[in-house]
Amino acid sequence: MQGHSTYQPKSGLAKWFESRLPIVGLVHSSAIAYPVPRNLNYFWTFGGILMFMLVAQILTGVVLAMHYTPEATKAFASVEKIMRDVNYGWLLRYLHANGASMFFIAVYIHMFRGMYYGSYKAPREILWILGVLIFLLMMATAFMGYVLPWGQMSFWGATVITNLFSAIPGVGQAVVTWLWGGFSVDNPTLNRFFALHYLLPFMIAGVVALHIWALHHVGQNNPTGVEVKDFRKDTLPFTPYATIKDGFAMICFIAFFAWFVFYIPNYLGHADNYIEANPLVTPSHIVPEWYFLPFYAILRAIPSKLGGVLMMFGAIAVLFILPWLDTSKVRSAKYRPMFKIFFWIFVADAVILGWLGSKPAEEPYITYARIATAWYFIHFLIVIPVLGRIEKTKPLPASIAESVLGPSGGHGFPGGAAASPETKG
Repeated sequence: MQGHSTYQPKSGLAKWFESRLPIVGLVHSSAIAYPVPRNLNYFWTFGGILMFMLVAQILTGVVLAMHYTPEATKAFASVEKIMRDVNYGWLLRYLHANGASMFFIAVYIHMFRGMYYGSYKAPREILWILGVLIFLLMMATAFMGYVLPWGQMSFWGATVITNLFSAIPGVGQAVVTWLWGGFSVDNPTLNRFFALHYLLPFMIAGVVALHIWALHHVGQNNPTGVEVKDFRKDTLPFTPYATIKDGFAMICFIAFFAWFVFYIPNYLGHADNYIEANPLVTPSHIVPEWYFLPFYAILRAIPSKLGGVLMMFGAIAVLFILPWLDTSKVRSAKYRPMFKIFFWIFVADAVILGWLGSKPAEEPYITYARIATAWYFIHFLIVIPVLGRIEKTKPLPASIAESVLGPSGGHGFPGGAAASPETKG
């Protein structure tokens, strides 16, 4: 569905430049003339929001790295210095810390939207897999970033999570020692995590570029799940139609982000992380950041250490094979009444797992977590494949235009011939 560029340089310099490096034509075909389904709703704006958040996190992170000291006896003090002595250091730190949470809020909405509307189905399997890989890299980056302030929760969170690798038969303890750079979480650990935390966002940016490339090659899904049949009736040019909607959604999201930064900057953090790390004092209740809590609940729900690790990573691994687990020919939950019910049950289950992850590892929370963990895997491995075979779906519209304008269809492509009928899918 890659749109052909209609960019025609006017000046001699522009023609010379375009003939040697057609970057302006690439931008024009990808962000101006690119055809998008005309029925996209506001859930499709989170891709642009995620791009904004990635850039914001990289920029604030680079500046913070200029003032941060990745040394165990100085890291905590350097964060306090950033907050108190660096010009607008408090703003940079709150933007970066809360930006991580905003990033995960947007990515969870983006992923749930993909699940609801079947955006992982053919021909978009690689697009979905790249998205899950971005999510995995985000989790690794966020975990390493949480260690850097070197507060109590940072130190003990790193100790608990890195110790999980000791459950690997045979080589587990060697892997943990390698991660630590010694025999406990200490200065070498902090140095490694700082280096990786700085590097991984650029890796994420590279995978995002592949993600966008895959998206532009196969075209966007839409709320009906029906493929584009007539470009003049079913699509609109990305600019101004999608850009205006994306811009409005981004302004609303930035306002939400700013509310956290300026009014409740520590709401999503943990008070113990304002206490300097002390290897001799264990916090009464060790919890990760909120966006890890569902997976933390799955980890603790299993009595076996190795089993818990396998189930935690399995909860992410199952997302990679989701395109092949769903056997239904219909993409969108709008036309799958049974799937819609089970989807919202799954969303509730994920929220419950998050709540249980924040609770102490004691009864009745452990039993509840085991039930919720079981349902998580039942949803993917049993419910989705079975529903695809037995569910009676609603009739699909004949085209995207019909879903928007009714059976009579549209009357041409608004905005001219930015995407011609000859555009290839």
